[in-house]
Amino acid sequence: MGYIAHMAGPHSHHPDDRNEHVLVYVNGELKPRGQAMVSVFDSGFLMGDGVWEGLRVHGGKVPFLDAHLDRLFEGARALDLDVGRTRQELVDALYETIRANDMVDGVHVRLMVTRGLKRTPFQGPSVNVGQSTLVIAAEWKEPDPAVTARGLDVMTVYVRRGRPDVQDPAWNSHSKLNCVTACIQAGKMGADEGLMLDPHGFVATCNSTHFFIVRKGELWTSTGRYCLRGITRAKVLELAEANGIRTRECDFPLTQVYGADEVFCTGTFSGIVPVRSVDGRGYELPGPITTRLTELYAAAVRAVVGKG
Repeated sequence: MGYIAHMAGPHSHHPDDRNEHVLVYVNGELKPRGQAMVSVFDSGFLMGDGVWEGLRVHGGKVPFLDAHLDRLFEGARALDLDVGRTRQELVDALYETIRANDMVDGVHVRLMVTRGLKRTPFQGPSVNVGQSTLVIAAEWKEPDPAVTARGLDVMTVYVRRGRPDVQDPAWNSHSKLNCVTACIQAGKMGADEGLMLDPHGFVATCNSTHFFIVRKGELWTSTGRYCLRGITRAKVLELAEANGIRTRECDFPLTQVYGADEVFCTGTFSGIVPVRSVDGRGYELPGPITTRLTELYAAAVRAVVGKG
């Protein structure tokens, strides 16, 4: 069976036959997609023990790459995971993969680092042998414009974001079951994304994107204590403040979501995507603040691509 590229919601994209033949970087080698494999004894497969970053390619460059690498290395350090490569070596491997596939625009990249091989299946790093595993998978993927045009349908799910003393939600780890179960429930309800609350019942984030509301011209998002430190999230907050849009990172309940004027989600793959409904409550689409921030974000990406 051929590769199926279509997904729902903010990660929707049309299939691209070129992805059947991409070269994937695996521990220093570029391998055809069908031959790009890691061992069944790899820590990522056995335990979900690893960190990763999703990246976009525009004009042959990766916007906001420094911020992504900061997050990757911080997560690895927190997990006591030796990336085994310098920051520059990761950058070199990334661009080697992009150039080998003759990629310039409309590309999404998953950069993954796991703790590497184990002698035997066991949680502890004491049975690990050798260097960490590095995989870079680049594909031609463009966000589906139809999704942005119609907006997302979001539903609140029962799955909560956990406290940092359970599994720190700031880790962009391979252990994603918390978000996977939220995604499954959202899909069963016919939604594009699952809105996840924090342990106290306040809005935290969505299962694969960050969540924003607009109330009386102000941009609100969660405190960030119970969500991944989103690169696009941070950039949108920065752009809003720099352009006269007041922002709040605060606790707020669903009641204030239902009464919002505009709602949107953010993520590296799709940028800013309007939300047309949350739990059946509808919103202006596209709203003026969402539209303005979408323009500002696109300009910020162009500015990065235009450098050097």
